[in-house]
Amino acid sequence: MTITKEVFVDLHEKYNKVVKLLDESKFDPDNEPYTSKYAAKQILIGMKASLENLLRNQSLESAERIKLIAMLGTVYFHLGMVSIDTEELSNGENFLQKCEDVIQDYIDSPVMIMVTLNMYNQFGILWSQRDPEKSKVYLEKAEKLYVNFKTLSAPPVDISSLFCQNAEKDTNLAWKNFEKVHTFTLYYLAQIYGALKDALKSSVYCHITLQRQLDSNDYDPIDWALNAATLSQFFMEKNGFKQARHHLAASSYILDKYEETLNAITERNEDYDAKMEVFKHRSADIARCWAKYGLLLLAKSKERLLNHTDDIDTNCSMLSDLSNMSLDSEPTVTLEELQNLDFVSLNLSSYETQITYKFILTIQDARLVFLNVQTWLQKAQSYYTLETLASDHIEIIQDQTQLYLNLLFFEDNPENQAKLHKRRIDLLENIIKKINPQYYLQYCRQIWFELAQTYSDILNIKSDKLRELNERPSPHVLNKINHLIEKSISNFYCFIESFKEAGKTEFPKKINSDFEKAFLQAYFHIGALNSRYITLDKKAQLANVESSYDAYKKIFDYWKLNDNVKELIPMELGICKEMVTLLPVKIAKLTQEIS
Repeated sequence: MTITKEVFVDLHEKYNKVVKLLDESKFDPDNEPYTSKYAAKQILIGMKASLENLLRNQSLESAERIKLIAMLGTVYFHLGMVSIDTEELSNGENFLQKCEDVIQDYIDSPVMIMVTLNMYNQFGILWSQRDPEKSKVYLEKAEKLYVNFKTLSAPPVDISSLFCQNAEKDTNLAWKNFEKVHTFTLYYLAQIYGALKDALKSSVYCHITLQRQLDSNDYDPIDWALNAATLSQFFMEKNGFKQARHHLAASSYILDKYEETLNAITERNEDYDAKMEVFKHRSADIARCWAKYGLLLLAKSKERLLNHTDDIDTNCSMLSDLSNMSLDSEPTVTLEELQNLDFVSLNLSSYETQITYKFILTIQDARLVFLNVQTWLQKAQSYYTLETLASDHIEIIQDQTQLYLNLLFFEDNPENQAKLHKRRIDLLENIIKKINPQYYLQYCRQIWFELAQTYSDILNIKSDKLRELNERPSPHVLNKINHLIEKSISNFYCFIESFKEAGKTEFPKKINSDFEKAFLQAYFHIGALNSRYITLDKKAQLANVESSYDAYKKIFDYWKLNDNVKELIPMELGICKEMVTLLPVKIAKLTQEIS
């Protein structure tokens, strides 16, 4: 028996209507969000009944039966998708299971392969939240099926062509969608490996997904650039600075090509303005990612030098290239995969040569990184202004101060070190004057604490220099040192006072755990700083010792109410206990001398 043309025409029309309804569903009103999907579901149920009735005929030719089974599997697949989208997860799972049952004997046939791959992908999505391991099983089935099918000579049949009589003719569309479905499989596998805490394997799948999107020229430039830049952040956190730089370079390359496309547009309307705004926004984000790369490269270089002061080339195992890393005994990634984390189709040399991927050893190399990071931060800051996007602007300022701090490690000259600290202070004091603690309290606390530490760091440099001179300091030098102490203490107190609840004069008995350690350390620093004032005035000395005692006593009293202090600041607590005992003796002695 041969199925009549009219039967296919009817099924084709109904299928096209389903596709149209599903596409239009995104425009459904908020109060009836599933109207179009429910309408599509009714059509699909009718198609299911028609196909099941046709399959009851025992005299069907083999090819016709397989095609009808593929069509029925497609209908079950769409019923499953619609049910899941309308929050009927149990029904969705049942429909997908029926799809698998129906097509089971022909899953790798050309007419069935696209239905199968889409079904396995949807199973993977369905189980991704509830059982990532089960999700991975389905997605790996899809991956294996794709690889096996590629070895065959027969082209796949696209789902959209199943309901036409001449399905086998549209092979170009079929191959294109076949590859696209596999790209989705790899993308979902990247998410699942991330959920399973196998971040390295996840990153490999992310890279392959990006590469396939490039190869097929099927991507949104902004999304692609952001995804590549995001992936770079993972690589650099794993010390894969070579791979991180490459992905950032690719990100910038794609953005620059997109800018050329925008500039070629002659009609400057609202649509153009919206695209340009998105471009500027994301360009600033990519610049921030480049800045983070440089900041972390300096920080990791510092860590590497501190941990291996002797014969670093022999004793240090830290690498900046993932392709040279040593794999575990049972790795989920292969060395070959790590050696192929690049975009061979893109010429990125002009972007990559801006900054090194190797660990920094000298002040000259550090300055080159510093200058690049400074440029990227300035670019980001031109978009993220204090007036429009204050939180991001403040964070960029904090990155700038961190950049000076990272460069400072490689600087041997104390005078230059002090100048770098002074630039940090200028940045921080300029921003703290412009922001309201009521709205940006968390940032203000961070800035106050950093300012206090920075003034203290300059104090240490000046004090060291004073000791090296081994001569009587001038009044100007003494005033400078006392001023640094005063500014450091003042900022620590600003930080501390911010923890008083509105309208109250007392602190809460328990400080928020996120700030508890810093709160106690601030008091400890105040106690130590008060003892560093240089003065011959006995009354001033007495006031300083009393202030020092009060600060240590605050920690001591807090510890009496909160036993966890001994875990937070064990060394400082030991000193506090000692000072609370010793300083009253010193206070009494000074009081007696003054009398």
